[in-house]
Amino acid sequence: MNKPTLSLVMPVLNEAPELALRLDALQPWRASAELILVDGGSEDASLGIAASRVDRVLESPPGRARQQNTGAGAAAGDYLLFLHSDTRLTIEPTALLEALGKAPAWGFFSVRLAGRDWRFRIIERFMCWRSRLTRVATGDQALFVRRELFEQLGGFADLPLMEDVELSKRLRRVANPVIMAPPAVTSSRRWERRGVVRTVLLMWELRLRYWLGAAPADLARRYRA
Repeated sequence: MNKPTLSLVMPVLNEAPELALRLDALQPWRASAELILVDGGSEDASLGIAASRVDRVLESPPGRARQQNTGAGAAAGDYLLFLHSDTRLTIEPTALLEALGKAPAWGFFSVRLAGRDWRFRIIERFMCWRSRLTRVATGDQALFVRRELFEQLGGFADLPLMEDVELSKRLRRVANPVIMAPPAVTSSRRWERRGVVRTVLLMWELRLRYWLGAAPADLARRYRA
């Protein structure tokens, strides 16, 4: 493959149960884009599963910010798209490449939660409304950015949580994002595991505390509690 327009960067850590399915769904992208997986020290079979399903497997200290920066540093594409392992793109590769041909500075996708609970429809609508209003993306929304701009801004800040929010706030000072309508479908497992209402309240709490200046390390401990 010649120099790709797009590099997809996926950070993983102990994702073996679902990883083969996620990577198999991305195989059509490899005809026109580069697929890079960055492992943060998995103790399961993630590395072996990824070996034949991606263009490059890299290893990094754990943490999405660090892993994504590692992948970006090795990427060849003019654009970087950061894709969590539990998020699925519904857009066709040709449609995204056509959109990137118009040279946007950065952007992200609307979001849909995979679960069938009717409450997820309300949550995802609120998430889409909030991201359009604030021009801030979360990692579930498959943020993409021109590599030159990403490097100019110094990449993701080395934060244990909210690294995507922090980068979005720096990016929006440069240009308004392009928001793609075909949604990124993300797992609803954290809502299902913790409870829908409890998880919504936790996410609101974390974002409010971050806005008020709380240390990301403290927020990460609260998120994982």
